[in-house]
Amino acid sequence: MADDRITHWAGNYLAIHQEGRWEYVSRVRGIGAAVILAIDTGGEGDDHVILVEQYRMALKANCIEMPAGLVGDNTERETPEEAAAKELEEETGYRAGRIDNLGRFCSSPGMTSETFTLFRATGLEKVGAGGGTHHENITVHRVPLGRIAEFVAAQREAGLVIDVRIMALLGAGWLDTAP
Repeated sequence: MADDRITHWAGNYLAIHQEGRWEYVSRVRGIGAAVILAIDTGGEGDDHVILVEQYRMALKANCIEMPAGLVGDNTERETPEEAAAKELEEETGYRAGRIDNLGRFCSSPGMTSETFTLFRATGLEKVGAGGGTHHENITVHRVPLGRIAEFVAAQREAGLVIDVRIMALLGAGWLDTAP
């Protein structure tokens, strides 16, 4: 079977393709993403989840998300685990004592071929300020697990967009810190 894919445009990170009547976006060079569900047991009795807030150009709004980043965007030899550890520390200032791979997922399979590997990070230690790289301007939120719904409602009321992965994980029971 011949490859009938037409690439209409390709940039540094994205490409737009068409196969038959289907149009979709892909990451160039096979780049994937690492998403981190960071759980801080922190010592005060209640577990917290570490979330990030950053402006997303495509949405023209700030978005509440789990820390995440591209795998191999700066080095071809980076593993998803290495990217997860790097992005967690860079974006949030936390270093994980343990990172567990929860599997590969897709975010919008009708529009993009992008997949991400989800990691659960535990045993967190605050080692820096976070905030991302000089062009990201990330705000870090440490939210008690028992108050996620309240936090999300307040952020939506304030006009922020919420990444659906936050909502889906709350119902899946993946917040448990047990391996």
